[in-house]
Amino acid sequence: MKNSRDAPIRCAIILSGGEGQRLRPLIHQLRGDALPKQYVNFIGTRSMLEHTYHRAEKLIHPDRLFTVVNEDHFRYPDVCRQLSARPPETVVLQPENKETGPGLLLPLMHLSKHYPESVVTVFPSDHFILEEDPFMDHVDLACQAVERDPSRLVLLGAVPYELEPEYGYILPGAEVKDSVFSSLHQVLRFIEKPELHAVPELVQQGGLWNTFVMVFQARTMLSLMCRAVPVLHRAFQRIGKALGTAREMDEVKEVYREMKPLNLSRELLAVLPIEYPSHLSVLPVRGVFWSDWGSEIRILSDLKKIGYTTGLRVSDAVAHQFAVKASEPHTQIWLQA
Repeated sequence: MKNSRDAPIRCAIILSGGEGQRLRPLIHQLRGDALPKQYVNFIGTRSMLEHTYHRAEKLIHPDRLFTVVNEDHFRYPDVCRQLSARPPETVVLQPENKETGPGLLLPLMHLSKHYPESVVTVFPSDHFILEEDPFMDHVDLACQAVERDPSRLVLLGAVPYELEPEYGYILPGAEVKDSVFSSLHQVLRFIEKPELHAVPELVQQGGLWNTFVMVFQARTMLSLMCRAVPVLHRAFQRIGKALGTAREMDEVKEVYREMKPLNLSRELLAVLPIEYPSHLSVLPVRGVFWSDWGSEIRILSDLKKIGYTTGLRVSDAVAHQFAVKASEPHTQIWLQA
């Protein structure tokens, strides 16, 4: 952990509220149940969530890692075991998954109550990252950029190593005029799951995979959400006022019952380059094998690429996808800059 005594406090939010519906057939084959994917051990000795903790703790103290989880996840013994060692005040329960907007705001309200000026990193809990130290070096650089300019929100964009139409892309613009952090770029726009024929041009233009790992000052994010999604922000202000009181859980449940799901990428991030371009930057992540493990074919394909042998049986549908993918020119590996 690289915090010095005089540096701004660093915190993190780990998003672990998803259900992993698309991976249920693979998980059922692996385990015989429907455990959400982030709690599953696909490789090594840890689950994806535990790998995320291991990475995050290279920079941030465990007492300041806030994890958002769904209440019903605790019906699985694996979830209880994996979260039992976490500081209790850092495990934030949401009544149900209402997408990434509420999933971020709920732990942010808890975090802001204690560390309103902190620099916060958001980590999804379902990513595979082969070179963890270089990746966290990029996170550290993003934290330094926000510590230098607290009005800035920095996204990490992975440099593509193949043409993948299932990811969201960030199209970077000019370098941010900063003599210290010249690797930061403005964000021109976001492209969510482009058509396959559009992907080569996006990559040629410098398009980056959106890792959804982002860094911001807690107060800045709350201000941006107040302007971009005021209805959601007002609802969570109610929760903020109830935190630490006897009515906290009742207020959380009532707010969640009334709110609609909100996707943070569509409702906030995609708006920022248009409405608030000076606040948003992207940091290219080079030399790192990063993958979002959201589908059966991607997990099995990635494990094959790195030479990891599993006993998993490939379903007929996935075998067909492998055959189609292998025959297409977009599967070629690109040389990273």
